[in-house]
Amino acid sequence: MYRVLIAEDEERIAGLLNKGLRKYGFTAEIARNGKEALKMVQSGEFDLLLLDLGLPDMDGMEVLQELQTLKQDLPVMILSARADEQDIAAGFRQGAKEYVTKPFRFSDLLLKIAKLRSQ
Repeated sequence: MYRVLIAEDEERIAGLLNKGLRKYGFTAEIARNGKEALKMVQSGEFDLLLLDLGLPDMDGMEVLQELQTLKQDLPVMILSARADEQDIAAGFRQGAKEYVTKPFRFSDLLLKIAKLRSQ
């Protein structure tokens, strides 16, 4: 079973992602902030992290930096309203494998997840 950690503070978005992923056979868990996400990554076995950049306690970029410090090689897909080229480039420099701007179509998200799974 492919396990996805959703780091998203907006309840509605987190709930929709969780419901949609489960519908397509994924196991999903939700972290409401960056510190919780890091703790869950360290204690759980996840195959993918869906990471919002605008988390309340730690910016998503800080979470990416901490993952590198912890030598976590978990694939990360950023989901963010930040569509600026500088933010997108920074996300990839910090180790993200994919960057999806909000709003997005769920079918597009599933395609990007499938691409990451095949790598």
